Amino acid sequence: MGMLEGKNILVTGVLTEGSIAFHVARLCQEQGATVLLSGVGRSLKITQAMGRRLPVEAQVVELDVTDEEQVAALPERVREHLPHLDGVVHSIGFAPQSVMGGNFMTGEWPDVSTAVQISAYSLKALAAATAPLMSEGGSIVGLTFDGRYAWPVYDWMGVAKAAFEAVSRYVARDLGPQGIRCNVVSAGPIKTTAAKHIPGFDQMESNWDTRAPLGWDSSDPEPAAKAVTALLTDWFPATTGEMIHVDGGVHAMGQ
Repeated sequence: MGMLEGKNILVTGVLTEGSIAFHVARLCQEQGATVLLSGVGRSLKITQAMGRRLPVEAQVVELDVTDEEQVAALPERVREHLPHLDGVVHSIGFAPQSVMGGNFMTGEWPDVSTAVQISAYSLKALAAATAPLMSEGGSIVGLTFDGRYAWPVYDWMGVAKAAFEAVSRYVARDLGPQGIRCNVVSAGPIKTTAAKHIPGFDQMESNWDTRAPLGWDSSDPEPAAKAVTALLTDWFPATTGEMIHVDGGVHAMGQ
């Protein structure tokens, strides 16, 4: 019997087989969960194709986190496939290249606000929309890249991630009385689709494996996916507002 037997999990952000979100969806199914995916706009067909590549084909609902009407309609769309939810995975992030890659000081508010809305505020929006579906409690898990530091080339996306981590703590505070936990996993650099859109990503990845006490494979999203999956189970019943590092130990090392 799997650790997620009988549970219903919504996973956002599945775009490629190399994404952390795809492996979370796969692991959740292997642990007995029913998985529902969400996709957006022109990428919706890609997410549907990824759903067919999972061990059990996963249905897909449309969700654009910047569209208030779609966010409001999410509970109804979920109920077309599942009666309730036990967990939600937030794997949504975007920043225009104009505010990354060394453009921190030249970044302008319209592009910065896009990064903050999609990458940080969306966690609150997703949590508020799905909380009514978790009437018996549940777990919300997001993905971040440790926002405590000023990383090379990450710039305003780093600021958005810092905001995202703060949002997760406030969601944990406000939804805790409903039995809903909210945590984030901070993964080391992984060569995902999102990473490919960061100008100069190799500067963030450089020497990570040599700095990590456990070593680090930037082509392997499974360690991070396993942590997300674990947080969705009932084995962390009193853990919320936490950031779990899955980075080979780099976060604990000095220069």
